[in-house]
Amino acid sequence: MNAGAQGTLGLTLGKFAPLHKGHQYMIETGLKETDHLIVVIYDCPETTDIPLTVRAGWIRSLYPEAEVIEAWDGPAETGYTPRIQKLQEDYILGLLGGRRVTHFFSSEPYGDHMSRRLGAVNRQVDPARTVFPVSGTAVRQKPYANRAYVDGLVYRDLITRVVLLGAPSTGKTTLASALAEAHGTVWMPEYGREYWAAHQRDRRLTPEQLVELAEGHVVREEELAGEADGVFFTDTNAVTTYLFSLDYHGMALPRLEELARKAAFAYDLVFLCGDEIPYDDTWDRSGEVHRGKFQKRFTALLKEWRVPYIEVSGTLEERVAAVSAVLQAYRRYESLGNRWASGLQASR
Repeated sequence: MNAGAQGTLGLTLGKFAPLHKGHQYMIETGLKETDHLIVVIYDCPETTDIPLTVRAGWIRSLYPEAEVIEAWDGPAETGYTPRIQKLQEDYILGLLGGRRVTHFFSSEPYGDHMSRRLGAVNRQVDPARTVFPVSGTAVRQKPYANRAYVDGLVYRDLITRVVLLGAPSTGKTTLASALAEAHGTVWMPEYGREYWAAHQRDRRLTPEQLVELAEGHVVREEELAGEADGVFFTDTNAVTTYLFSLDYHGMALPRLEELARKAAFAYDLVFLCGDEIPYDDTWDRSGEVHRGKFQKRFTALLKEWRVPYIEVSGTLEERVAAVSAVLQAYRRYESLGNRWASGLQASR
């Protein structure tokens, strides 16, 4: 807040589709130069399929001190004719409900007419895009190439997150690696294997260690997600750890169940790898019979928790093709029914 600007009220607006560092610079300038800042964010399904609530959530999370107003019924017309300008101005004045804005922040030509109507200072912030040479259009077209201009919180909502689940020796690691190579992106290896090798005693981990394992996986995964290009593949998650706890100890600590339930719905697509492939009998595994039992428990848990999933089976090439077909048909923010129907159809 600008200590010399008592009683000032700032306003900025936009689609923030998506929010990028240029937008953030404008918001941060408004917060710095006024006592209170209002951010109006428009619904714009014609521009992006990212819901208004998601875009507003970014701003609320990054700038809790700002007041965010969701403009669900804003004018769809844009341009600089007198009629359209008045339409936009009247709408904003209606949203303000009589509050007097002293500073209007923008980097666009509309700042001139909007600030005049508001009786506010026309505060242009980096209109030439010299501080942050980026635009919403550029990020929409090439998110990965412009990820340096997008906060990690936002970028994670621009990629499709895929998790591969299944009992031990169902080909999850091999498939995740092959998919990442096929799609030119990164993948998250199973952190549990690394943790288990470093901490196991008699091939077991304590309930407390399993919680630590699940938490460590989340941290590692979130760090790596920022490097993904379009899609991010993850080899297992806390659901697996939870089932191992039940198998090892007949119970799971509440914190682990909490992490597992959150992980169950943290991905756009969930694939359950089939157990029909030859069993790889390594020293750290418990045998082919146990694999079958574990796979049944996996399937039952996903059904019990009502987690939508797609089964994949066959050779590695067949599995890669099946997952890739689902991804090609997938649209992240479609209705859930349409999303899974298209995914299942594509996988057949």
